[in-house]
Amino acid sequence: MKIDGLDHLVLTVASMEASIAFYAGVLGMEAVSFGEGRRAVAFGRQKINLHPASAPIRPHAHRPQPGSADLCFLTATPLEEVLAQLAAAGVAVEEGPVPRTGATGPIRSVYCRDPDGNLVEIANPVPVA
Repeated sequence: MKIDGLDHLVLTVASMEASIAFYAGVLGMEAVSFGEGRRAVAFGRQKINLHPASAPIRPHAHRPQPGSADLCFLTATPLEEVLAQLAAAGVAVEEGPVPRTGATGPIRSVYCRDPDGNLVEIANPVPVA
């Protein structure tokens, strides 16, 4: 078997509205509804399904709980603009910009947290000379 990509992942959230406001309103993802009242945020060819902590959707992780994820998103938006947009939205930056290593090479990252306390890394790929 060879895995080719990531279709979606699931975050367990305390507040659907707060999570959608952060991922759609602050990070610019698209809020979507599907199935029987299910919610998600989409970006590129991926999405994040949002499961309410009060009623996780089966099947689910062994111990679903808000605030246990560490996510990294790539953006073409310069990090200086990302920092300005986070500040305008009242989102505190925990660290960065700092150099890191991404899945395909060097990246430059800033870190913040979503409403549940998940660590959110926003990064620019660094061109390799």
